[in-house]
Amino acid sequence: MGNDSDGSQAEITVEELVRAAALELEESEVFFGHGTDNPLDEAAMLVFHVMELDHAQAELGYSLEVPGDKRRRVEELLARRISERIPAAYLIGEAWFCGLDFYVDERVLVPRSPIAELIQDEFSPWIAPDRINNVLDLCTGSGCIGIAVAVAFPEARVDLADLSPEAVEVARINVARHGLGSQVSVYEGDLFNPVRGHSYDVIVSNPPYVAEAEFRALPDEYNKEPGMGLVAGVDGLDLVRTILLEAADFLEPGGILVVEVGSAEQALEQAFPDVPFTWLEFEFGGSGVFTMSREELLAHRGQFEKSSREPGHVR
Repeated sequence: MGNDSDGSQAEITVEELVRAAALELEESEVFFGHGTDNPLDEAAMLVFHVMELDHAQAELGYSLEVPGDKRRRVEELLARRISERIPAAYLIGEAWFCGLDFYVDERVLVPRSPIAELIQDEFSPWIAPDRINNVLDLCTGSGCIGIAVAVAFPEARVDLADLSPEAVEVARINVARHGLGSQVSVYEGDLFNPVRGHSYDVIVSNPPYVAEAEFRALPDEYNKEPGMGLVAGVDGLDLVRTILLEAADFLEPGGILVVEVGSAEQALEQAFPDVPFTWLEFEFGGSGVFTMSREELLAHRGQFEKSSREPGHVR
């Protein structure tokens, strides 16, 4: 992103700046996977934030000229993105999920779950949308999943729960940001402990599921996220085992559990070869998300109990 011969910065449009930034990102070999999956989208994310532009009006925005101070700000963010490998969402303090904007920082994972598509489909066909009155977002992090559910189901009560007090703080910021304080409650505690006595039609969870060895091999960007939001023991299933064992106690008859296990999908199948997990398919990408009904969870509880007692998997 060069200067004129007299040392001043040449005039540049938003589109030109986005393309120049994208080229820098591509050549730097940073990892894309925290809200974007390519250099052009990530560059647009940084430039549009600095220019305070709406992505929905991208065509109009691309022709605008970038003032010198805003260009320098983009260059500063770009330099940090490349040299420090900080996910772009942390640099701008914002991420998008399910068409909604969320405040994020290093206390929470960057929202990126394929569960967004399931929310937009109103959990159909796995449960009738008109049956969804109470929902729990377990291991909520930024609160993005539960808040998106609350927006999709304005008559439903939604609880968010997380062990991390720092994540709970961010979730509360986002509940307030979306004006959902009368519909959404946030709880701090270990898995189901803070919501004992509650019952739900849907429990949805994106818990930590990365195996310890896998985490050590991940790109640097993942080391900027909170480790407790990612790592879950030797096989990535430490929390998932407990969720499978206890979820039925918090579900109404006919209720469903939806859990993202991502890269631990194969490990889960190997741990429970006789359990009929229903793996969801997503039109817009993503995998490793299963659903089970309360009745299925109860039918296989013996296997979940046995697994939870195995050495190395006690919580």
